[in-house]
Amino acid sequence: MKNWVVVGCVLLALGACGGGRDKAAGEKSGVRKLMTKAFSDSDVPEGGGLCGDPYLVGEVVGNVPGRISGCGLENAVRLQSVAGIELSQTATINCETAKALKDWVQTGAQPAVGKQGGGLSGLRVVAHYACRTRNNQPGAKISEHGRGKAIDIAAVQLADGSEISVLNDWGKGKKGKALGKMHAAACGPFGTVLGPNSDRHHKDHFHFDTANHRGGSYCR
Repeated sequence: MKNWVVVGCVLLALGACGGGRDKAAGEKSGVRKLMTKAFSDSDVPEGGGLCGDPYLVGEVVGNVPGRISGCGLENAVRLQSVAGIELSQTATINCETAKALKDWVQTGAQPAVGKQGGGLSGLRVVAHYACRTRNNQPGAKISEHGRGKAIDIAAVQLADGSEISVLNDWGKGKKGKALGKMHAAACGPFGTVLGPNSDRHHKDHFHFDTANHRGGSYCR
């Protein structure tokens, strides 16, 4: 709690300073850094250190061969939790994607949920590494799931046992607003962000991946 008080004081100080455009332009990235650094050593989860990050818990898998051309990944990890937030199933992904997920949890999901249901406690993961084409369509390109660069999340789980579901809550009331904020916050940490407004394949989950696109993140 003390950490967030410190962050609040710093942000108030930034607002009081005023100044030129350069300072204003730097505040957005500065806030993200402050939010991430606000966790003290006491908040570091036990067993952390996966991918060299104290907030990632899991195990190293190593190389995962693909059953079809274009699939597989090197230096795979099996992620169990992110910044103290449990995954409903372990996710086999690469370290870049694991770190992007941590960034999103700390600066997007947790603030969006706030105190609803006692706060964020878990992520309902419905897909991670899978050697397949995009949306399982015959003849399509290899999915980023087949490269260990993607993770699909159907809901965020709350401390009181309830959840905020993409399928049931998108666009509806307080929970819908929280989902909208989470979707927007993922655009940056991830290269691709897809949700219910993208196509029929994503009506019930968020798809996040770390693919690189010309012109920046692709978010729908």
